[in-house]
Amino acid sequence: MVLLEASTVSLPVIFGSEFIGTAILILLGVGVVANNLLGRSKGFGGGVLHINFGWGLAVFMGVYAAYKTGGHLNPAVTLGVAAAGKAELAPGVPTNATNIAVYLVAQMLGAMVGAGLAWAAYKQHYDDPGAEPAAKLGTFATGPEIRNPFWNCLTEAIATFVLIFWVLTSGYTQGVTVGPLAVALVIVGIGASLGGPTGYAINPVRDLGPRIMHAVLPIKGKGGSDWGYAWVPVVGPLVGAMVAAGVYRIFWS
Repeated sequence: MVLLEASTVSLPVIFGSEFIGTAILILLGVGVVANNLLGRSKGFGGGVLHINFGWGLAVFMGVYAAYKTGGHLNPAVTLGVAAAGKAELAPGVPTNATNIAVYLVAQMLGAMVGAGLAWAAYKQHYDDPGAEPAAKLGTFATGPEIRNPFWNCLTEAIATFVLIFWVLTSGYTQGVTVGPLAVALVIVGIGASLGGPTGYAINPVRDLGPRIMHAVLPIKGKGGSDWGYAWVPVVGPLVGAMVAAGVYRIFWS
């Protein structure tokens, strides 16, 4: 009860904010990849910048939806902010174990629901016999162009370091008028510069939630979910977030 009383933002609001924001992020993010990769879609073959800008705008809209909680939408952000020693995860949300847990659960469930909605929007394209299993998985989850777990993990850590360090030094979302657009441009920039090797998950639930949905949804001819790679886009971003938090504490706190 002490933890609840200390927060000016209630736990249901924290959950709802991060859940809805993350669901919108993943719905639009998975959607833009599906539009690009699935045959007979009007955006088929739009290219990597199409995907990068689509993800950037997905973040823009997701952060706006989750403004009450700072629009984290990403466990790497939440844990990075906490590890950096910030007193609040967002204005009115004290940094404590209960609030962190609610953020993480909401983000994971939101990611799964968002991926499910994207599948529903493109169901006929997923069921098209001409759609390759690799393309179907690629709409849900990231994968490396050159598979080497160490280097793939390092790429994800470096890209996530850039994101989390920016978050920590920019003052979270900087308010709902500037912050969402700024972080959207950061996401586009990271994708354009560092997204080539792995598809830049930079967010554990961005990959794990949709990958779970790929495994459980009734997608015709979908093939496997590549669970052997699934740890990389979880561990890499978390490592990058912790390094960013450590650097922040040493030089900026």
